[in-house]
Amino acid sequence: MEGLRQEEPLGVVVADDDALQRAYTSAVLRKLGYTPIDAANGTEALELIRGGAAQILVCDLDMPGIDGHELAREVRRDSGDNYIHILMLTAQNQGHERELALEAGVDDFMAKPLDTASLTARMRSAGRLLQRERQLATRNRILAEAKEQIEADLRAAADAQRRLLPAAHSRVGGCAFHSAFMPSHILSGDMFGYFPLGDGLTGFYAVDVAGHGVHASLMSVALGHLLTADYFRAHVFDAVGNPDPAELVRALNARFYTDDGTEYFTMFAGILDETSDTLHFCQAGYPSPCIMTPAGASRRVGDGGFPVALLSSATFESGEISLSEGEFLALYSDGATEAEDPAGRAFGDEGLAQVLNASTTDPAAIPGKLVDALNCWRETRPLDDDLTVLVCERIAAP
Repeated sequence: MEGLRQEEPLGVVVADDDALQRAYTSAVLRKLGYTPIDAANGTEALELIRGGAAQILVCDLDMPGIDGHELAREVRRDSGDNYIHILMLTAQNQGHERELALEAGVDDFMAKPLDTASLTARMRSAGRLLQRERQLATRNRILAEAKEQIEADLRAAADAQRRLLPAAHSRVGGCAFHSAFMPSHILSGDMFGYFPLGDGLTGFYAVDVAGHGVHASLMSVALGHLLTADYFRAHVFDAVGNPDPAELVRALNARFYTDDGTEYFTMFAGILDETSDTLHFCQAGYPSPCIMTPAGASRRVGDGGFPVALLSSATFESGEISLSEGEFLALYSDGATEAEDPAGRAFGDEGLAQVLNASTTDPAAIPGKLVDALNCWRETRPLDDDLTVLVCERIAAP
């Protein structure tokens, strides 16, 4: 891996008030391939260490001003991620002082008078440890840079995914659509869309890909690219031209099912016929939406259905329900009802009903209010699953 080889000798600060002892120690270190830097006392040594001059400190215990104990404590306090190996010189009878030095952060000791063989062995051991630390630091830096690049790429992918989604508030024929989209991670497995189909018909869908992360988002993006108005229009009518959203779901099941695949998704597809106030729908494992009236009455849509791309033999059926002017349909992914508070209680249908009932006269506010309610319920913790809220409000046709 690039950058792992040692490019220059390790620097060693030699702190000793005895000039002869400093000169001798520095001479031995120089022969061992290190770069010694002399310090006449602990204060000079600390300044050199703080200036990044060395990775090893060889210091005497007894020095004027800052002694070896205080020097070690200051080095440990300042070094942070840049570890400094400390080798202290002590007299043979300073056992108690060594205990204090260990508490201060000293790594190793040598007894006076200095023994060249012992110094050589200890320095080589310290050099190996620090070289290994250098290698680990380089690897960590490379990994951190790679992580930053991956996260930047994921954020770019998330931006591209959001661009596939329609506007948060938009009008299509006799419908006003309002939405909220909140991934649990950077990327999301949710996707939705809506578009005019002509002849007073409006189509819409919501998809929730099983799982999280890149795999789920890739399928959701594929679905977002595929489910254009033209594709929708080409697959949601039966042989005689009647609205049949189940035809679309069957086509997607045939397209995305594989014998060895593990990816699948839930879906709700709808076609609103404004001339007859009829909603034709196919529910494929997606949570049952709720239709609300201005007076606060509600009714559920669908009874579950089977997910898409899980079984090749799965069957899908279309249903019908009235959706008149003034009423609205609220679609939501299971990231809403399954969101848990810190005590592990799910937000559930009751929490959802409270949000819907408080907004019967202002459907446009529902997505934002639901997001706020979930943030409060979760005490601002991120959701464990992606959240999609899509409200289809019946209004007078232009």
